[in-house]
Parts: sequence; C-alpha cells; structure tokens
Amino acid sequence: MQETDYLQDISEIRSMMERSSRFISLSGLSGVMAGIYALIGAGLAHWCITSYRAGEIDSYQTVVSYLFLIAGVVLLLAIGTGIWLTTRRARQQGQKIWDATARRLAIHLMIPLAVGGIFSIILVGQGYTGIVAPSMLIFYGLALINASKYTLTDVMYLGLAQVALGLLATIVIGYGLLFWALGFGGLHIVYGASMYYKYER
Repeated sequence: MQETDYLQDISEIRSMMERSSRFISLSGLSGVMAGIYALIGAGLAHWCITSYRAGEIDSYQTVVSYLFLIAGVVLLLAIGTGIWLTTRRARQQGQKIWDATARRLAIHLMIPLAVGGIFSIILVGQGYTGIVAPSMLIFYGLALINASKYTLTDVMYLGLAQVALGLLATIVIGYGLLFWALGFGGLHIVYGASMYYKYER
C-alpha cells in the first residue's frame, strides 16, 4: 500500500509540475475557428486576385492593400477567438490565463512571428510576392515549434507540418494562396479538431 501511495504521490507531483511549466489550456475549437477564418480569407484573396487579372481592379497597389486588409482581419479574428475560448477553458479548469508560463509562451511565439511579418512586408516591397506565402508558413511553423516547449507537444507537430508545407510551397511557386489555405486553413482545422477530441471532450 505504501509503495502504491508513493507512486500516486509522484504522479500527482509530476502533474503539478507540468501544469506549472506548461500552458495546457489551449482550446482546440479556437484552432478550428482560425482555420475557418483562414479559408474564408483565402477565398476573398482569390477573388481579389482574379478580379485584378480580369481588369475589374485597376491598381496592383489596391490589390496588395486588400490582401493586407484581409490578412489583418483574419489574424484579429483568429487571435480574438483564441483568447476568448482559451480564457473560458482556463477558467473552467481553475487555471490562470496570464501567468509566467503564458508570458514565456507568448514571447517565444511572437518573436518569430514578428520577424516573419516584417520579412513578408519587405518581400512585397521588393516585388518577391511569389515567396510571401511560403515565408509566412515557414516563420509561423518555426514560431509554433519555438513556443511548443511551454505548451502541449501537439503544437510542435503542427509547427513541423507548417514548415514542411512552406518548404514545399517554395518549390511550387505560383500556388502560394493554395498552400496558404492548406496551412492556415486545413491544418488548423485538423489540428483543432484533434485537440478537441483528445483533451476537451
């Protein structure tokens, strides 16, 4: 009985240590919603591009502005939904939403994302639009991998998949929007659904 009690105590201590060192309240539903927003955004971006090619939108600069606007709205919706659903889940679990672990997670996520965002803007300014989508996927994947040490291991697998998709997109130039939709849309939906059924049901 004593040995069983010791093993149970050790298991509980390990569980407490993991909760204190990893942010485990991420919502799978937020991943699904982010994927849906991304697919809608990809559809709108495709409409903008085809309208420009058909002569319905005269200025290339106007198209770029529309694309940045679409990307910004998608990003804000994804972040807002993620914060809301994750906060709700953390409260249900009786956990703090903004502690030292969450701050470390945010920092390690935002640094590669910020660099990738600046890099993408530079690419657009220099006219290298064909590799913007692959670059976004690669930097986003690296950000997830970098932050995964402070949250669930599943996040690292999503990051690796995003990087692989981004590298593939650099080989098949001209299909950036399709790969963008697959990465930010399809992979997010699959990841979010998997997380929901694995941890939240």
